Amino acid sequence: METLAPVDIDTATMRRVVENEGGCIVWGGSMGLSPADDILIRVERPLDLDSEGQMVASILSKKSAAGSTHVVIDMPIGATAKVRDEAAARSLTTLLVAVGKAVGLTLRVVATDGTQPVGRKIGPALEAGDVLAVFQRAPDAPRDLRDRAVRLAGELLELGGASPAGAGARIAGALLDDGRAWRKFQAICEAQGGMRRPPAASHVHVVTAARSGAVTLIDNRKLARIAKLAGAPASKAAGLELHAPVGTLVERGQPLFTVHAEAPGELSYALDYVAAQPEIVRVGDDA
Repeated sequence: METLAPVDIDTATMRRVVENEGGCIVWGGSMGLSPADDILIRVERPLDLDSEGQMVASILSKKSAAGSTHVVIDMPIGATAKVRDEAAARSLTTLLVAVGKAVGLTLRVVATDGTQPVGRKIGPALEAGDVLAVFQRAPDAPRDLRDRAVRLAGELLELGGASPAGAGARIAGALLDDGRAWRKFQAICEAQGGMRRPPAASHVHVVTAARSGAVTLIDNRKLARIAKLAGAPASKAAGLELHAPVGTLVERGQPLFTVHAEAPGELSYALDYVAAQPEIVRVGDDA
């Protein structure tokens, strides 16, 4: 979001935006909503730590501190997602609901597909491009991102009583399809300080398939690692773009993903990692 509009705003500005536009998208750290969590995240991120207890505290502390009453949480489940399987999902859901209830939150957890990235891109500016494509109903907008957004928005409409049960996704889809969602998003960005264009990386490299066949597996954790080595999220234009989702038939030499970096050294770090990890995107046997 910070590649599209200012998010480092104070409490008074946040209140004004919410009162005028009905919502805002801001960085909680600028308001000190959960200062201990901000410190822990800075420690955990480089160490690649992500404990269940800290995850729950991180997710819910800011919502509670901001005065939220209803919260919908997207929980992707997959072998290389943060939540690996159904058992882990049940455990985390139970903990989220219990802690949410204890702090006064009406909470709903939605289990979703975590076997591959949602949308085509990883990294601040790149993901912003996917979001804009969905908002603007672009012909090449990632369908899975649109469907996930509509489902989650529908769940929140129902949870908050703004929609009858079972009708939330239909209402959310209509808001997106007729342009109202896009107009409201622009209005929120302007109220937060003005909408801006996401930056583009000056260094890119295309990683191609070593063989022909169908894409059978994508390792989310390794893709995230590539994006980090390329400079994301600190370097806003860094990350990667996925060209071949699971099920795609590819020929040898066809692009699998493109790495984006703002500096040649970061691109080199990312590509060294790619070279050492041959099955980040697994392609099956030749037909």
